[in-house]
Amino acid sequence: MTTMATLFQTLTYYLTDHPSVVSFRWSHANSWGSTWSFLITSIAFYLSFSIFIHLLLALLIKRGRPIILGPIPALHSLSMALINATIFTGILLSAAVEIRETRWFWRRSKSPFQWLLCFPLGTRPSGRVFFWSYMYYLSRFVHMWRSFFTILSHRKLVFFQLLNSSIMAFTSFLWLEFSQSFQVLAILIATLVYSVVYGYRFWTAIGLPGACFPFVDNCQILLLGCNLACHIGVLLLHINKGGCNGIGAWVFDFVLNGAILLLFLSFYVRRHLGKRKQGSLSMAVAKGDQLTSKSEKRL
Repeated sequence: MTTMATLFQTLTYYLTDHPSVVSFRWSHANSWGSTWSFLITSIAFYLSFSIFIHLLLALLIKRGRPIILGPIPALHSLSMALINATIFTGILLSAAVEIRETRWFWRRSKSPFQWLLCFPLGTRPSGRVFFWSYMYYLSRFVHMWRSFFTILSHRKLVFFQLLNSSIMAFTSFLWLEFSQSFQVLAILIATLVYSVVYGYRFWTAIGLPGACFPFVDNCQILLLGCNLACHIGVLLLHINKGGCNGIGAWVFDFVLNGAILLLFLSFYVRRHLGKRKQGSLSMAVAKGDQLTSKSEKRL
């Protein structure tokens, strides 16, 4: 028990009380990747490089022939699962500390859950939770590598995947730039879901059996649905509680998340309807073959 308590204290120190966590401040001069020019250039490079790889492979390699990547996708999935789990733990513990230390400022005006949704007006992007928000922002660029794996191993350029990764990087930048409300809860939900999704991808990548239903797609729907519900909560608190910080950026974030939700639902419906039609066609062909074989036997 003593060893476990010591381990927990050490973990808590590095995740919440380390000087680099406590003294963090989002700054264009001191935070890597914190400028608008970096963000726009990075997203533009990501999109153009993905299209370039896809077109190059189409010219040089026979269509439908995948490139064997070996253990690289599995290692990427394992790394992303650990990164998301670390960010989830860090921002959860940091939020608990921030609530405990500052709750006396707003004890009568709001609950801890309301604080997670609605930052007070004048909140600055500094301190524990914004350090982990910054870590989440940086992890979005590591997440982008999965698009390259999809292009190389499946020879597919998935428009939704490119747009979703770009929007996630853009919105996480807005969270820091404008101290946007809702980001703590959004990061908690996203990192929890992505740690499970990437853990599942690692599980299947090393040859273990997968789920009998579209596990990753269902997790994505769950994530988008939770985000939509939280956005509605922010709007209600902003109207009824005297305003939430960064509401202008929140409006832009809400529009982008709505666009992702509509695109994903369209992508999800088209893909699974296509699979059902393909399955029905296969069954019809199989029945036709059976009838043909029976008639041949009779003849």
